[in-house]
Formats: sequence, C-alpha cells, structure tokens
Amino acid sequence: MLNSKQRAYLRGLANPLETILMVGKGGISSDVEYQADTALEKRELIKGRVLPETCPVSAKEAANILAQAAHAEVVQVIGSRFVLYRRNDKEPKITLPKSRKK
Repeated sequence: MLNSKQRAYLRGLANPLETILMVGKGGISSDVEYQADTALEKRELIKGRVLPETCPVSAKEAANILAQAAHAEVVQVIGSRFVLYRRNDKEPKITLPKSRKK
C-alpha cells in the first residue's frame, strides 16, 4: 500500500512518461491485461489511456481492473489517463521514499 508521499513521488516520475497502454472499444481484454502485466514487469511504472469516445469503461474503472489483474497499485487517474505501479522484487528500478514513523 502506497502512502501519500510515495504516491506523490511516483506521480512526479510518471509525468514525463509516454502513454504505452491504450484501452479502446474492445474494453479490457486478456490481451490488455497481459500488456499491462509485462510492461509493469519491465518498467514498474506505466501510464495508460482510455479512449473515451469508444471505450465502454471509465479511466477509473479501467485502472482498478488492470491494477487488480496485474497485482499493481493505482497511482493516479486524471481525465482519461491513469498511472499504475508494481514493484519488481527481482530487479527494482524505482526506490520509493520511506514513510516516517511517529
């Protein structure tokens, strides 16, 4: 579970990223889930987009479905775009800030 500081850090990292995952009129199929899973395996942080004119689900719904399928965390959803994060336990590329304990 990400805390707000970690989520803000990941949002900053995701800002310059290109959108690599598109969800269109076919909705979320097993192919889209597979793409998300393999992209998260390699990159840890991905940006996706829902095509609002044709997609049967909203960006928030798509992000939640893909996060559940890929065992990832939803970092943010803005408009038709979303960001997902999953830590790679074998070769971590992103070091998250530690949470402070009181």
